[in-house]
Amino acid sequence: MEFRAEMRYLRVSPQKARLVLELIKGRKVEEARNTLLFTKKRVAAHVGKLLQSALDNANFLSAEKNLDVDLDNLYVKNAIANDGPRMKRIRPAPQGRAFRYQRRIAHITLVLAERGNGAARVASGGGSTSAAPAKRRAPVAKKAAGAGKTGKKKAAAK
Repeated sequence: MEFRAEMRYLRVSPQKARLVLELIKGRKVEEARNTLLFTKKRVAAHVGKLLQSALDNANFLSAEKNLDVDLDNLYVKNAIANDGPRMKRIRPAPQGRAFRYQRRIAHITLVLAERGNGAARVASGGGSTSAAPAKRRAPVAKKAAGAGKTGKKKAAAK
């Protein structure tokens, strides 16, 4: 089962938020929390609060719906930073002109999931995963751009 938390209208660029979210994708919750504590980005504190909110959602829903959720077995399945509305601003420029710039806003979504026995079996099943790379072929060397065509044109011209 998946547990979501969403933070909207956060005053940070989505590009900067994605830098922090890439650090925690696929990690266990405790490991992601430690990573966020020692990350020197301003948005890391906000993402830490969002991670705690998703964890609280998982705890609440497991008690509410009588689900058997092991909170130690949760991991960050998905972490996305999307664009929000942009605030248009004007900055004075020399000689009476004005430059426009935009303040970006992010919507961040965090999804936690429980890592079960099925996922572990897929990851450890080496038989099917080792066959896939064997089918790949080496790239074919290309000929020079004009080497083949010029010979034909000369032969046709004679």
